[in-house]
Amino acid sequence: MALHCAALSFSCVSLSPQASGPSNRFLGPSSFIRKCSVKASAFSSPSPPRFRLQGKALESGNGPLETDESPLVVCFGEMLIDFVPTTSGLSLAEAPAFKKAPGGAPANVAVGIARLGGSSAFIGKVGEDEFGYMLADILKENNVNNEGMRFDPGARTALAFVTLRKDGEREFMFYRNPSADMLLQESELDLDLIKKAKIFHYGSISLITEPCKSAHIAAAKAAKDAGVILSYDPNLRLPLWPSAESAREGILSIWDTADIIKISEEEICFLTQGEDPYDDNVVRKLYHQNLKLLLVTEGPEGCRYYTKEFSGRVKGLKVEPVDTTGAGDAFVAGILSQLASDTSLLQDEGRLRDALRFANACGALTVTERGAIPALPTRETVHGALLKLVA
Repeated sequence: MALHCAALSFSCVSLSPQASGPSNRFLGPSSFIRKCSVKASAFSSPSPPRFRLQGKALESGNGPLETDESPLVVCFGEMLIDFVPTTSGLSLAEAPAFKKAPGGAPANVAVGIARLGGSSAFIGKVGEDEFGYMLADILKENNVNNEGMRFDPGARTALAFVTLRKDGEREFMFYRNPSADMLLQESELDLDLIKKAKIFHYGSISLITEPCKSAHIAAAKAAKDAGVILSYDPNLRLPLWPSAESAREGILSIWDTADIIKISEEEICFLTQGEDPYDDNVVRKLYHQNLKLLLVTEGPEGCRYYTKEFSGRVKGLKVEPVDTTGAGDAFVAGILSQLASDTSLLQDEGRLRDALRFANACGALTVTERGAIPALPTRETVHGALLKLVA
């Protein structure tokens, strides 16, 4: 069961290598002290970049242009309810009230793509309860195909309470007993929907426990066998894993099957056991032979990109952060919505950079509001922000 903001950490996500309390009950607030020091910086305003509005990749009259046979992105994993405090800078116990917000990294990406005018679907499991029905309705209201969603009568929809520091960064407390997302079975997969996709997107949280782990592996294999592009955002949440070692092993167990991988600076540090996440040689160690694109998000600084042929950095946008929840997922939605419509972006560095500026703007705009799904921007909002940048 994961959370949002995959890892476009517009500040540092505080994570814990050990859960506090019984693992089948809840996992306490985090206090993960990293071995490496990831640089912190204010939201800096980039110099006006070269930006071209790509008609093919960024806009069209009625949704994204379909230059390939199908623009569908199928997102697999968890969907849950985030309870976000209405006042920042307080602990969970001190918070006077919470805003109920739908979340879950794969679901955030699915909604983000639909908000941007793309085609998306979500596959996962929720409880047969009011929250589960609410989440299914939210997907439908946001034009996300929810035919692959399943309801469990014996388990509740996952919940997460999120503390917000004054800078908008978060810590999490998860409730799983177990939660329904952990119980999706291979037999419940909508394989036809998966095989129709252009891109199949997933995280690592669905690998933590059975039966969801087997369902995840089977779904990814079905996608790969059908020629679907595999997109992976590890979305490290250490409190949900039995140990840091099991998290590292689990995340890397499916690493070499992905075609596109998005990671954060903190995740590079974690996976390399303390190596410098700003060293290109360190990042290249994570680039496997069949990978098409490796993206490293740097929060307000933007992102780095690596392919076999080229690499570089694209600056981010200056915003006032309110809540970083969902920022990384918005970034992923931004880039996948364009790649699904035109995979040739992977071979054209100039157009890929433009697509990543669009994705950076998606992430930046999301941190200006509370919650994940409620804050995801529309294509028009993103275009407006980019046009202001170059005006």
